[in-house]
Formats: sequence, C-alpha cells, structure tokens
Amino acid sequence: MRPTWAEISLPALRHNFRALQQLVGSGVAVCAVVKADAYGHGAVECARALEKEGAAWFGVTSTEEGVQLRQAGIAGRILLLAGSWRGEEEAILQHDLTPSVWDRSHIDLLESAAEKTKKAKGQTVPVHLKVDTGMARLGVSLQDLPSLASTFKSAQHVVLEGFFTHLAASEVADDPGTNAQIGRFEDAVTALLESGLSPVYFHMANSGAIAARRNTWKNMVRPGLALYGYSLHVTGARDNPGELPLQPALSWKTRIISLRQVAARQPLGYSGAYITQAPAKIAVLPVGYADGLSRQLSSCGRVIVRGDYAAIVGNVSMDLTLIDVTGIPGVEIGDEVLLLGAAGDRSVTAWDHASLSRTIPYEVLCNISKRVPRKYVE
Repeated sequence: MRPTWAEISLPALRHNFRALQQLVGSGVAVCAVVKADAYGHGAVECARALEKEGAAWFGVTSTEEGVQLRQAGIAGRILLLAGSWRGEEEAILQHDLTPSVWDRSHIDLLESAAEKTKKAKGQTVPVHLKVDTGMARLGVSLQDLPSLASTFKSAQHVVLEGFFTHLAASEVADDPGTNAQIGRFEDAVTALLESGLSPVYFHMANSGAIAARRNTWKNMVRPGLALYGYSLHVTGARDNPGELPLQPALSWKTRIISLRQVAARQPLGYSGAYITQAPAKIAVLPVGYADGLSRQLSSCGRVIVRGDYAAIVGNVSMDLTLIDVTGIPGVEIGDEVLLLGAAGDRSVTAWDHASLSRTIPYEVLCNISKRVPRKYVE
C-alpha cells in the first residue's frame, strides 16, 4: 500500500470528550459534532468511540450523514445542524433523526410525512428551531419567530425540542457582534417562552464559546474542533474557564521513497521553484495536494524526520513532495515522516499548516483526502 496514512488516536478523542464534559458539567449535554466525516477523522469510527464514552448526541450536516451513522449502528440522538432538503422527511422519520428547522414549510413537510407513515397516536417528531441572531445564513428571523411559534402550537406531530443559534466570532471574547448575538438569542428565548412553547434544550456554544464564554453554555454545547484536540486562539477572554487539556487526535504520516544527493544551484520540482544554495540531500515523499497537503506549503512548510525538522523544498505537487534532510544524520528510504503530529519536543500542527496556507485548521483537517487511509489506534 502507498505509504501515506493518517492515524486517529481513539484514546485522545475520548480524552477530549471527557475534558469537555467535565468542563461544562454533567447538567450540560455535549453534542459531539461529527459532520464532514468528523472533520476528516472518520465519522463512523469516531462516533462509535464517543458513544462508548457516553456521548448521547451527535451533530451532522445532512440527512445523508445522519443515515450513515444509523446504518453503522449509532443509537444516540443525531441532530441535523443544516436542516434537510425537500423529499428527505420520510428518511428522517425512518432513521429517527432530529432535524433543525427555521421555516413553516419544514414543519409542514414533516407533518405530512408523519401522516403518510401513520405514526402512532402520541408519537412525536422532535425538531430543533434555529434562530438567526446575526450570521444571516440559516435560521428564522426574530421578526418571524412569533408566526413560527404559532405553527408549532398547531402542529399535530412536530414538537419543538430544542432552540439554538450559531455564533460568528465566539473565539473573540469582547467582540461586540458576538455580544449582540447573545443578547438577541436571550430576547428570542424570552419571546419563545412567552408564546407558550417550552423546548428542552437551548444551545449556542461551539468550540470557541466553550473555551471563552461560560454564559453561552446553556444546557447543551456543540464542540467540533475541540473534540479533535484543537483549542481556538481565544482573544480578550474575561470569562475564560482555563486552557483545556486537549490532545490532537490525528497524526498524518508518510515514508521516504527516494533519496538523492544534488549539487548546488539545482532547481527542484515543478517550475524549478526552489534552487539549492549548496549541495543537499533531498528526500521524496509520496504525498501531495491530491492527498490534501496544501500547495501553499511549497518551500515554506516543514515535516519531522528522525525527531528533527526538515523543510519542504520546491512546489508541492499532486502526488509527491520534496524535503531537505541534509542536516539530519542517518536518514534512509523507508523512514517515517510526520506531516502532522509530534515527536519529542518537535511538533507540526494543523494550526502550523493553516498559518502558512492562510486558512484555518478546520480546512486543513477536512482537506485530508479520502485516498489517505485512516488507521484507528488504541
């Protein structure tokens, strides 16, 4: 097999879940966000490990992702964070998924599906209502909330179980926009309760808010990035509960498949984008941008070989990447190379890749492609 793979530490994943649950307390449900294939870590395998650890809720993007978890044997509650598309209602009922809604048509379609499938009298379809507090993406507007509340009160099968919103900049503790969002959510909660509706769950805290804003925890939180071992860089935190003891769950590895000595002034790789200044020992790695290694790391990223850093030289290509191992003694073909991970006091993190690629660690992890096998280690 091509020697490029990702290792996911299930003990680290479980540790992170426990750390988050301990932080927010037993009275707060932790909805483990496993959307986008668990941020590249593998949704099914991660959900199984988390369910054994006590996770009762899982957050996914779509009906398709929810069905995948059900078919893999996940018994916990599955929340469809981005709602559903017209025509998916029967699958939602069949697989006992919990959709988010924000429009009357969502409720009407679920009501019709419940009638069509002849749900037993008294059996309900729980949903979570999303309110737009300032991101202007998904969610009922504050102006339309009273009308939608009336729709819920007249529904025969659909029951409002949860009420939530999403924060745009939760990691910036003194961000005025986030403070305004929190205020709008509190106003929306008041209006909803005054309408006579009583949801069980209220939630707004993602990873950044869990780390920086206790006042957003409510009785459910939705960690994503933190679950996989990465804290957001919180700025201006006055109510910071402290640094979470998180462990990155994913290590990305490859092996050296070729070594060669090159002379000074030798162009390397496509476009000769890097030219050696002195004689050098260059190693070839069987990994490239088709695997998710960003081309932005060309001639600026680094990896770990035999416990030391080695620079990426030349352009990252589709399938191959060159590194300079001149100063590292004993390097051989077959040596393991860390693209993401830690060895001794050396580490390369998704934050490092993100900084050099001018992006965020979410994208770095999600971009590790399907042709990189995932290996789950205990």
